[in-house]
Amino acid sequence: MKLSFLAFTDRGLSLANTLAKSLGGEVSRCKQPLSLSEWTKKAFAEAEGLVFVGAVGIAVRAIAPYVEKKWLDPAVVAVDERGNFAIPLLSGHLGGANDLARKIGAICGATAVITTATDINGVFAVDQWAKYQNLWVANPEKIKVISGKLLANRTVSLFSRYPILGTAPLGVSVIENLPADVAVSVKKEDAVLTLVPKAVILGIGCRKDISKEAIEQAFFAFVSESGLYPESICGVGSIDLKKEEKGLLAFCSDHGWPFETRSAEELSRIEGDFTPSAFVSKVTGVDNVCERSAVAVSKGTLWRRKFAFHGVTIAAAVKPLSICFPEAGSLT
Repeated sequence: MKLSFLAFTDRGLSLANTLAKSLGGEVSRCKQPLSLSEWTKKAFAEAEGLVFVGAVGIAVRAIAPYVEKKWLDPAVVAVDERGNFAIPLLSGHLGGANDLARKIGAICGATAVITTATDINGVFAVDQWAKYQNLWVANPEKIKVISGKLLANRTVSLFSRYPILGTAPLGVSVIENLPADVAVSVKKEDAVLTLVPKAVILGIGCRKDISKEAIEQAFFAFVSESGLYPESICGVGSIDLKKEEKGLLAFCSDHGWPFETRSAEELSRIEGDFTPSAFVSKVTGVDNVCERSAVAVSKGTLWRRKFAFHGVTIAAAVKPLSICFPEAGSLT
């Protein structure tokens, strides 16, 4: 977590430096050179966590103009300059402020003052669980619906496309069919809240010298047809004949996805039921590029077969997933 610390006094600066030494991050003193407002605006935009070493009131007034949504805001913690209390003010679960307060307490002896309802009532915190399991929350505005149901001592149903290890927490019932309160899936589901694993590899084949825009159009059509969440994608694969394909490289770069290629020989050795093409085999030396590439790079299972769109073919595979429930008493 990229952290920014702000202190207001000599004692506070000393504590900020101690915390930064253990947790990492940049330390500043107010008005040297940035004012409180200037520092907060900059840190809010650049850091994942803000730590005010000073009064809670100062921190609250400083962040007020920049607070937007709990799933977008950085973690904000206030700790008094003597290190007695560490108080999460913003993004306790998704942003990690509660955990940050606990870490601060472990370093300087501060009591972490946790006020989120699920924590103080010992109830399963679905948003914190999602964060720990690296699951993207598709519709975070529905978190409060799930938490509200648990806090009212009602059972929440959970459906997952992938195995979840461990015992379901109190108040959570794992079901085998939709609809559900919570769904774990890489695509849109009939659920109140959907949690999305970042585990999909796209396999892409394309004609020579195709443009980035053409691939983008094909991708948009693929997503629309399949219901896949783009946020589930963690990489792209293709045949090594495409390793210098400018449009494909630009497409991957724009999305921030790593790009890997495999030789025709490597792809032909991949076991599975793939969609063959005599034309593709003649041009590339292997009967299918997109499906085989997706499976080869993911080392997982084919999720969506070949989708063809104006000179582009796209398939998707899901990497092996490791999802688990928390141990009893954690994530509450």
